[in-house]
Amino acid sequence: MESSIGAVSYGVAAGAYSLLFAIMATAWRGRFRGGLLLAAVGVMTLWAGINAWQLGERGLPAALIWTLEALHLVFWLEFLWQLLPAGIRVRRHLRWIRYAGFGLVSTLVIQAWTESWLERFQPAFKLIELPLTGQLLLALAGLILVEQLYRNTRPDRRWYIKFLCLALGGFFAYEFYLYSDALLFKRIDLNLWMARGLMASLLVPFLAVTAARNPDWSVAAFVSRDFVFHSVAVVGAGLYLLVMATAGYYVRSYGGQWGEVIRIAFLAAAFLLLLVLLFSGQVRAQLRVLLDKHFFNYRYDYRKEWLRITANLSYPEDASPLGERVIRTLADLVESPSGLLWVRSETGRYFQQAEWGDPGFQVASLESDDPVVDFLRRKEWVVNLRELKSLPELYPGFVSPPWLAGQHDAWLLIPLFYGETLWGMVLLTRPRARVDCNWEVLDVLKTAGRQAASFLVVEETAQRLLEARQFEGFNRLAAFVVHDLKNLIAQLSLVVRNADKHAANPEFVRDAMTTVEHAVGKMNSLLSQLRNLGAEKRKERIDLRSLLQEVVAARASQLPRPRYECLAHSEIYVLAQPDRLASAFEHIIQNAQEAAGKSGNVKVMLEYRQEQAIVEVEDNGQGMDAEFVQHRLFKPFETTKGLSGMGIGAYESREYVRALGGELTVQSVPGEGSRFRFALPLAECVSDKTQSPQGVSV
Repeated sequence: MESSIGAVSYGVAAGAYSLLFAIMATAWRGRFRGGLLLAAVGVMTLWAGINAWQLGERGLPAALIWTLEALHLVFWLEFLWQLLPAGIRVRRHLRWIRYAGFGLVSTLVIQAWTESWLERFQPAFKLIELPLTGQLLLALAGLILVEQLYRNTRPDRRWYIKFLCLALGGFFAYEFYLYSDALLFKRIDLNLWMARGLMASLLVPFLAVTAARNPDWSVAAFVSRDFVFHSVAVVGAGLYLLVMATAGYYVRSYGGQWGEVIRIAFLAAAFLLLLVLLFSGQVRAQLRVLLDKHFFNYRYDYRKEWLRITANLSYPEDASPLGERVIRTLADLVESPSGLLWVRSETGRYFQQAEWGDPGFQVASLESDDPVVDFLRRKEWVVNLRELKSLPELYPGFVSPPWLAGQHDAWLLIPLFYGETLWGMVLLTRPRARVDCNWEVLDVLKTAGRQAASFLVVEETAQRLLEARQFEGFNRLAAFVVHDLKNLIAQLSLVVRNADKHAANPEFVRDAMTTVEHAVGKMNSLLSQLRNLGAEKRKERIDLRSLLQEVVAARASQLPRPRYECLAHSEIYVLAQPDRLASAFEHIIQNAQEAAGKSGNVKVMLEYRQEQAIVEVEDNGQGMDAEFVQHRLFKPFETTKGLSGMGIGAYESREYVRALGGELTVQSVPGEGSRFRFALPLAECVSDKTQSPQGVSV
C-alpha cells in the first residue's frame, strides 16, 4: 500500500515535469541557460519516472536510483552557477564548491556501480554513509548557491528569479532534511521519501513562471492566468479542507461524548465558510490581483483581454443594451462592481445613457462646458478620483464639479474618444480589491475606451441609418402616391373635358361613372397606405386572368385601347397585393399607350410558361435604345415626359415584381416598339397546363 502511494506521488511529479519539458522544448531557441534549464527539467522527469517505476516494485538496480539521486541535484547546481553574475563566479570559494560538487557526484556514481563488485572481494565493504553524506553535501551546496544568487542579484532584477529561488531553496532544504535524518538514524524515512515526489511536483508552476519571466533564456513558457488562478484556488481549497479535517479529528479525539457531534458541526461550518470564500467576488478579485502582481510580467493577458472585450461588445451573451456592456467591459478590467455611462448628443451635451450594477447616484446630463468634460477633452486622461483627493497636483486644472461632491464610491473617470472627439465617458466605482492604477492599467483603459467609443458610434450611426431608411420608405411611398394621383387626375380631367360634349350620351355617362368609381377605389387604397405609413398588407391569392381583365378595362378609356389575350384555359394564381400588382401592370400599359400614340397598337398577353406566370405588354411605338433601357428606364425620377411625368412608374413596377420573387425585363428596338415581360412565381401550379391555340381576346 505504501509503495503504491509513493509510486503515485512520483508519477504525478513525472507527469508534471514531462509536460513542462514539452512546453519548454518547443520554445527553446538554442540559448545556453535555456538549454541547462531544459536539461535539468528533463533529468527531473527521468528521476521522478524511475522512482515511480521502482516503488511500483519493478526491481530496478539500486545503482541506477543512486545515480539519478546525484544527477538530479548536480544539474540544478550547474544551472544556478551559470545564473550567478560573472563577477561572483570568479570567487575562489564558490569555484571550489562547483569543482567539489562535480567530484562528489563522480565519486557517488562510481561507488554506486562498483559497490556490488567490491563486495565480492571484500564482504565487509559497504559504505552506507557515503551516498547519504554525498547527497547531504549536494543539498547544502544548492542552498549556498540559491542564497548567493538571490543576494548578488540587483534588487530591481530579483523579480525575475524570485520564484526560482523559492522553489529550489525549498527543494534543497527538503533534500537536506531528508538526508540529515537518514544519516542520523542510518536509514531513510520511507514517508519522507514517498512525499518527496509530490513536493517536487509543487516546483513546476514556479519554474514555469520563472521561464515566462526570463524570455532571454529562450524558453518562454506560456502560463495561462486562468490555469494559475484555478490551480491556486484548488490547492488553497485542498489545504483549507485538510486543516479543517485535522482540526475536526482532534475535536473528535479529545471531545469526549460530544466529540463526534462537534466534529460534524465543525466540518459543516468549515465547508460553508469555504463556499462563501469561493463564491465571493471580492475574494476572487483580490486573489486575481495578487497573482497578476506577483506571478506575471504584465497585469493583463492582452490577447485574452482583447478577445473578451471584442466578444462582449460585438457578440453579447445576453440581450443587455450596448451601453451596459460598455460599462461592464471596462469595469471587468479593474474589478469594479458598477458604473455610469454618458454619451454625447447632437447638441454637444452628454446624457446618461446607461448604468450597470448599483453606482448609488444618478447624473442625468452634463453640459459641454462642465469641468469634467472640459478636462477630459483637453487632457485625454483617465482621472483617478481617489488619487485626486490626496494628490491634486497630479491633475492640474481639474475642478471638481458639484455633482461629484459626496460621492465617496466614485473612483475612475474614463474618456471614450472617437478620433479627436470626446464621444462619451464612463465613471466606475471603487473596486472589490485594491488595484494599483499604474501606467499599464491606464493605457489599457484608454485603449479599451476608444474601442468602446467606436462601437457606440457604429450603433448610433446604424440607428440614424434605420431612421433615414424609414423616412426614405415613407418618402418613396409619398412619391408613388403622387404618381398615382397624377394618373387619376389625368383620367378625371379627361372625363371633365368631354362632359359638355357627350353629357347626353348614356354610354359616355356609364364610362364616366366607371372611371370615377375606379378613381375613388384607387384613392381609398392610397389613403389607406398613407395612414399605415407604408406598412405592407397581407398578400392574397389572386386570379391573374381576372386582375388583368380589370386593368385592361380600366385603361380602355385612353387610346389606343389595349387588347388582352390569355393563352391558358384555367386560372393562374399568384400571391400579391391586388392593388399594388394592378398598379404595376397599369403603369406599364399606360407607358405603352403613350409610346404607341392614339393610332398605335398595345397588346397584353398572359400565358403559363416554365412554372411561371408570364405577362407581356407589347406596343409598336418608337422604342428605346439599349443605353436608355440599361441606364435610365428604371432609374427613379428619370423621365422623358417633361413636367407631366415623374419617372417612377417603371421603377415602382419592377421593384414590386422583384419583391414578389419575379422579374420585369424589357426588349426594345428603336423605331419598332417595346415588349415588357413580367415573370411571376405561381401561388400553385395551374390545373390545366395545356395552352389554348386560339386564346381569349377582349
